[in-house]
Amino acid sequence: MARQRTSFGRDPGLQARMLLTMFLLGLLYVVFVAVLLSAGAGVVTIVIVIGALTLAQLFLSDKIGLAAMGAKQVSPEEAPGLHAMIERLCIQADLPKPKVAVADTDVPNAFAMGRSQKNATVCCTTGIMRTLSPSELEGVMAHELSHVKHRDVMIMTIASFFASVAAAMVQFGFFFGGGDDEEGPGFLVILLVSLVVYIVSFFLLLALSRYREFAADRGSALITGRPSALGSALVKISGAMQAVPTRDLREAERMNAFFIVPTSVKGTIQTLFATHPPMEKRIERLQQLEGQLQGTAVAA
Repeated sequence: MARQRTSFGRDPGLQARMLLTMFLLGLLYVVFVAVLLSAGAGVVTIVIVIGALTLAQLFLSDKIGLAAMGAKQVSPEEAPGLHAMIERLCIQADLPKPKVAVADTDVPNAFAMGRSQKNATVCCTTGIMRTLSPSELEGVMAHELSHVKHRDVMIMTIASFFASVAAAMVQFGFFFGGGDDEEGPGFLVILLVSLVVYIVSFFLLLALSRYREFAADRGSALITGRPSALGSALVKISGAMQAVPTRDLREAERMNAFFIVPTSVKGTIQTLFATHPPMEKRIERLQQLEGQLQGTAVAA
């Protein structure tokens, strides 16, 4: 008997956080541009360049992410089991089927990219396919499809790019210095505001990134009906990550914000600046969801 499609409803918490993050980032950059104008910078040129780069990032982010992982799109003939799994999950989630890619690496992970539900790509590594059972892998891919469903991949892509622009401005200023004495005060103002914009953007993105992981975990539980499978997968991925060579983990670090499990989350400082919530918190919430779903099933 075919299962009914999953009803996600709306996630007010995630939507509110995405809207607030984008509003605050927009406000930051309005102030940023105003300061540049008052400092006599060539704002028109800067805005044009930033605008062009933002559009390029939005439309090319999936290709950039896949290239960073050395991933390749695979056809149903090349990966029939993976395609069948994702097609089944998409029916459950009421989503158009995304492109499917595989990265040949021992790093056990998965991620989703794309600016919309119709232009999405989900990718898993050969390492994660060797590590997980079919039900655990299904939980992971349902997590990635939840990111697509919530459209938070696009928000994170745009927001993280704006933060990187501010960081580049800071690096540019420190590298080239303030020019002559007459330009010194204006340069210092631009440098200071760029630094503030980057720091605030950074922490806004961390807060949003952590919540989006909780939301995607919940989405996976609703799609598959088995929160315990995702919980088991998260534990296995974290354990398997310890056996991966440090060089491979460092090469994959640039994708941490998009991975289901970051390549390294150890110690107080790293936890403070982590893109993902603590693993124990994620497991705890999945266990709570398991109890809720079992209670619903018993009541029915």
